[in-house]
Amino acid sequence: MGLRVAIIGAGMGGLACAAALKGQGADVAIYEQAGAFKRIGAGIQMTPNAVKALRGIGLEEALRDVAFEAALGHNRDAGSGAVTNVLELGQRIVDRCGAPLLTLHRGDLHSTLLSAVPSDVIHMNHRLLGFEQDGGPVTLQFDTGASIEADVVIAADGVHSVVRNQMFGTDAPRFTGRVAYRTTFPASLIGSLQIDDRCKWWGPDRHIVIYYTTRMRSEIYFVTSTPEPDFNVESWSMKGDLAELRAAYADFHPTVRALLDACPDVHKWALVVREPLPSWHEGRVALLGDACHPMTPYMAQGAASAIEDAVILSRCLDGVAAGGVSQALARYQATRYERATAIQQTSAQNTWMREKTDFDWVYGHDVWSQTLA
Repeated sequence: MGLRVAIIGAGMGGLACAAALKGQGADVAIYEQAGAFKRIGAGIQMTPNAVKALRGIGLEEALRDVAFEAALGHNRDAGSGAVTNVLELGQRIVDRCGAPLLTLHRGDLHSTLLSAVPSDVIHMNHRLLGFEQDGGPVTLQFDTGASIEADVVIAADGVHSVVRNQMFGTDAPRFTGRVAYRTTFPASLIGSLQIDDRCKWWGPDRHIVIYYTTRMRSEIYFVTSTPEPDFNVESWSMKGDLAELRAAYADFHPTVRALLDACPDVHKWALVVREPLPSWHEGRVALLGDACHPMTPYMAQGAASAIEDAVILSRCLDGVAAGGVSQALARYQATRYERATAIQQTSAQNTWMREKTDFDWVYGHDVWSQTLA
C-alpha cells in the first residue's frame, strides 16, 4: 500500500490532488466539513495552464463537453465600449499555449473533478479541529470525535484554513474596500441583447467580467470589482442588492446596463488580499491553494494555481516512503513558491489583459513537464 494521505477539503485543489495521488497508488482520504456540495451561482475560467494540468489527470475531454470555448476575449472601455485589448482564443490559443481556454460553471468543474475520485474516498461532515505531529504519522482530530493518522496531510481547506492557522497563527487579511457581485443566470433572459463571448469592461475604479458558462451558451456569468468600503464580509453565500449593483454601474455602456437589468439575483463577497506566507509546510503537513496563496480573482488563477499545486505535490510524493515525506514537501514548496507568489502579486494589481499583455508565462506553463526543484 502507498502513502496514507489525508486531504483536508474537497474543493477544486483537494479533489485534483486526490485524483493525481490515487493515480499513482497512494491511499487517499478526503475530509470535508460540509454535509453536501452546493451549486452556488458562479462561473470559472480554466486557462490553458489549468487545462494542461487536468489533461494529465484525464479530465480535459470531460471539461470540453460541458464548457464554453470562446473565439476571442475582449477588453473594453466601460463607457464607450472601445476595445482596449483582444485575446485570440479558440484554436489560436491552443496552437500558442498547448490547450484551450474554457469558461464554465464552478459546479460543473467540481462535478468533473468529483468523477475522478472514488466516492468512498470522501468523508463528509468532518470538520477539522487540529492536528499533532512528532516526526511520525500525523494525528488529525475532527469534531465527530474521530482521530485519524496519516503519513502526510495536505491542507486544501481554503482561505480560512484551520491547518494554516495552527501552523502560523490566524492571519489578518486586508480588506481592499472592494466587493465582488457575481451570479449565473439563463441566457434567455437577455433576449436579443448581443454580448461578447467573453469580455472585461474596465471603468476608472471598477470593472465587470461577463462570459458564457455552457457549451451551448445557455447560461451567462458575471463578476464585478466594485468599491464598497463599508462592506467586509468574506462569504460566498451572502446575497447582494440588485438596485445597489445597477446603480454602481449606471455610467457603464448600455450593453452592461441591459445585462444587469436582466439579472434576477446576485451574491456578493468582500475582496481581500493576504501577504505571501514565508512557508507552506511543516514536517509532514503542507498547504495547497487558497490555504497558502489566496488570490484576488483578477487573473482567473485561483483554482488554476490550486490545481497546479496538486500536480506538483503528486509528482513530489510519487514513490516516496513515509520517512521521506518532509523532504518531498520541501521540494513541492521550492518548485511552486516563486510562480504562485508572482501570480498572487500580479493579480492583486488588477491590470492583467487591460492592454496588450505577455501571457505566455502564465498560460504556456505545463506543470507535468516542469522541472522539480
